[in-house]
Amino acid sequence: MNLEGKTALVVGGGTGIGYGIAKAFANAGCRVVISGRREEILRQASETAGTKTPLLFHAADAGDREGVQKLVDWATQQLGRIDILVNSAGINIKTRKMTEMTPDQWDQVMRINATGAYNCMHAVLPQMRERRDGLIINVSSIAGLRASALGGVAYAASKFAMAALSTAVANELGPEGIRVTSVYPGEVNTPILDNRPKPVSDEHKAAILQPEDFGNVIVAIAALPPRAHVSDIVIKPTHQEFM
Repeated sequence: MNLEGKTALVVGGGTGIGYGIAKAFANAGCRVVISGRREEILRQASETAGTKTPLLFHAADAGDREGVQKLVDWATQQLGRIDILVNSAGINIKTRKMTEMTPDQWDQVMRINATGAYNCMHAVLPQMRERRDGLIINVSSIAGLRASALGGVAYAASKFAMAALSTAVANELGPEGIRVTSVYPGEVNTPILDNRPKPVSDEHKAAILQPEDFGNVIVAIAALPPRAHVSDIVIKPTHQEFM
């Protein structure tokens, strides 16, 4: 699918699902900026992407509101505008029970997963509203639909918050041409698995979703005409139950 002339900012685009989406956008002709907290990871991702258009990069912490504004200003200067925002930055912790985690850990997860998405949306929305056009892709989780022990208390709460944020903004700003899509992945082979309480085997990693499995779907959503809005989509491994 062709996204020639479109632009995208992918937050959390240096690894995992975000990187898969960023590469798919670039291969579809979109001009892309990827962002994350670690510049060396972003640089490596850009240099090895091998995409149709190069991935520009700029380090920023999604939980830092001032830093996010600087990121959006820089990306807008480089790209001319931001047509598409992807919020894919996310973390989890190993202590996933209420009785085990600390308040600081709760704050850490909420700061990135929920407040981080808000910060990025808050910074990008003024230009989208001015143009009366824009697409925001928020990468949530099945844990944002069904709270479970696998994701843990803080992670599930943060992803429920992200889902509610997406729906509320889509309802509010849909009449102004703003579309917000929530993506709910099941298990995916990304670096976040390193924070599972129990190590994940290579066999299990190979059997679950891979980051590149999301690219074509997200490109298809982005290529829809402005009158068409995909509000929610669940993408999970075939063998994973969803109840």
